[in-house]
Amino acid sequence: PLLVVNCTFFEFVQSRNLNVVIQNGRLLGYNNASIAGRGKDTFTYRHPFGSAIGISKKRKADVAWLLTDSSKRFAYASQNAIAPIKDSVAKPEFKYVKTLRIGSGHSKPSPVFKKWKMQTAVGGGPVLLQNGKIEISNNEELKFAGKAIDDKHPRTAMGYTADGRLIVLCVQGRYPGVAEGATLTQQAHILKDLGCTEAINLDGGGSSCLLINGKQTITPSDKEGQRSVPAVFIIKQKNKVLK
Repeated sequence: PLLVVNCTFFEFVQSRNLNVVIQNGRLLGYNNASIAGRGKDTFTYRHPFGSAIGISKKRKADVAWLLTDSSKRFAYASQNAIAPIKDSVAKPEFKYVKTLRIGSGHSKPSPVFKKWKMQTAVGGGPVLLQNGKIEISNNEELKFAGKAIDDKHPRTAMGYTADGRLIVLCVQGRYPGVAEGATLTQQAHILKDLGCTEAINLDGGGSSCLLINGKQTITPSDKEGQRSVPAVFIIKQKNKVLK
């Protein structure tokens, strides 16, 4: 592989992936779709729809918000951010969520989710750019609490341009006075300046690392160096050197 970059969020104890992964058209990883309440809300759950960036067989990229289920062959996608569902169901049935409707003014509203037939995809969140505009969907995806989107950290992100170029961004951080990192808003501005029409944040912090031709492009923030992660995004190119 000529390019390797971290992508999905994961939990440390079992190194379990928390986002969608699609490889060769197969759905291998699923979004963590339930967040348990706390305190007086102990018996309630919120079900956000995490985002992902995918590439189809025709090499067309898309960023969308997904509904995934291990019983289904495909992920189902919405092209608009959706507020999380709040209920007392630990794991709502796929059919219950799939039949959500949009547009209260429509006599026959259309289903939000449609099959998302991607050849390759990785999840993360929140979405940073939509239709060429900075629109961070953290309130819908519930990735960062409070004002955490304004904190500077190492960052990894991906986006695509109107002419079909894939942009992979990795920002070094947590080195005071040298490289402090970026906020999500700063990250979104960088991707917009690079010409992205849509873009998504991926796992950051100590996980952020981008290798090109086997060489690090940033220094990871963990003192141990590169972190072991359950999923990576790889670009291969035959008989050519990626510069």
